[in-house]
Amino acid sequence: MQDKVNFGDQLVTPEEKTRRVGGVFSSVAKRYDVMNDLMSGGLHRLWKDRFVARVKPRAGDRILDMAGGTGDIAFRMARKGALVTVSDINPDMLGVGMERATAKRIEGLTWQVENAETLSFDDATFDAYTIAFGIRNVTDIPAALREAHRVLKRGGRFFCLEFSTSEWPGFGEAYDLYSDKVIPKVGKAVAGDEESYRYLVESIRRFPKMPAFRAMIEQAGFVRADYEPILGGLVAIHSGWKI
Repeated sequence: MQDKVNFGDQLVTPEEKTRRVGGVFSSVAKRYDVMNDLMSGGLHRLWKDRFVARVKPRAGDRILDMAGGTGDIAFRMARKGALVTVSDINPDMLGVGMERATAKRIEGLTWQVENAETLSFDDATFDAYTIAFGIRNVTDIPAALREAHRVLKRGGRFFCLEFSTSEWPGFGEAYDLYSDKVIPKVGKAVAGDEESYRYLVESIRRFPKMPAFRAMIEQAGFVRADYEPILGGLVAIHSGWKI
């Protein structure tokens, strides 16, 4: 019997999860950035600024921004002079990103459809690998982490921004209640899609806690793996180095 994986709270085959995650992001692509503002009260912009400040992109750095979708992280790094390849498994998300790049007159980005578990790039291609709010949607997370390690040069940096579980007393419970009762309804009202946002809430709950994810990063071959909690761990910046 084929192993099942979680699609939110449902158990499905790996192939079905990949297909259904693709459907989620195709459905929400056009309203994705508006929904991020509404769901986080605009805080996602500050989290992304902090994330890119940790990456420290430099002029000439070759960076792979995986699950880069609508370009939020890539735009910030490109403004520092980095040579960013924006990759996503979903062409609809990349299409929105390319439209936004044109509107903002941000040039020098490469856009490429890629599956994080089976990247087409050669070994030791990039100086840094970033993934923001995308790793929890990957069907085989350990495979994606191994691929991130493979395509990085020696001395390359891995950075991941992802939701986790807040350790602040009462705050985590309050956010869970907000997630259950409010986010899917806002998704229905703004994006016309309640079920996709219910899945996104469920996927956050099922993502490993910060120490467990750090262990997964180490198992993929990275050293000096660490994490920086934000809002007590509601969001965290994970990092590691390839030596």
